[in-house]
Amino acid sequence: MKKEMVYEGKAKKVFKTEDDSKYIIQYKDDATAFNGVKKGTIEGKGIINNKMSALLFKILEEKGIPTHFIELLNDREMLVKEVTILPLEVIVRNIAAGSLAKRLGLEEGAVMKKSVLEFCYKNDELGDPMINEYHIEALDLATKEQIEKIKRYSFKINDILGKYFKTRGIKLIDFKLEFGLHKGKVILADEISPDTCRLWDIETDKKLDKDRFRRDLGEVEETYKEVFKRIQ
Repeated sequence: MKKEMVYEGKAKKVFKTEDDSKYIIQYKDDATAFNGVKKGTIEGKGIINNKMSALLFKILEEKGIPTHFIELLNDREMLVKEVTILPLEVIVRNIAAGSLAKRLGLEEGAVMKKSVLEFCYKNDELGDPMINEYHIEALDLATKEQIEKIKRYSFKINDILGKYFKTRGIKLIDFKLEFGLHKGKVILADEISPDTCRLWDIETDKKLDKDRFRRDLGEVEETYKEVFKRIQ
């Protein structure tokens, strides 16, 4: 079924299949941070991110969020729908952390009055700069209707995942989403994993995500395994 590779990113490879409407995503153990400045390997990360994304995509589909996920093929690969990715990163923040805390002078861990949604222009050469809805429309990155749908989906995903993680003893601090167009309709793509989410233990605030790699906190592989064990 798998044919030639059409794309290789920091964490995944994408392959064509015999069906032009379906692709295979293969998850790698490679790890990067700070727009690729820091590089390394997290053993078993690809397996965990593949299986965790599959599980969470299924949950979101059941709650009415359309995704690119079709089925899990093996430990490292999933079959997905053909999607034209919109060049946007959508970040939903519930608690101040990372770049938001630095930009606004907030203490990391500060609970904000409401969740914040941010857009970034998906462009590695420019460092994925933050943009707003006016930039998106001016640069023709997405239509006004697509932006509104992305916002609705993102906040609904935040609600669904926040409640789900809470039952597993995990706080959803913030997370990144990517969306694309499938047959002209906006659907969720990419992945949902400790690579794309900030996850903290509810009781101790221990970081359970890629910040352990970014900040040299140690126990990286063990933490990824712990998160996956909890969410199953």
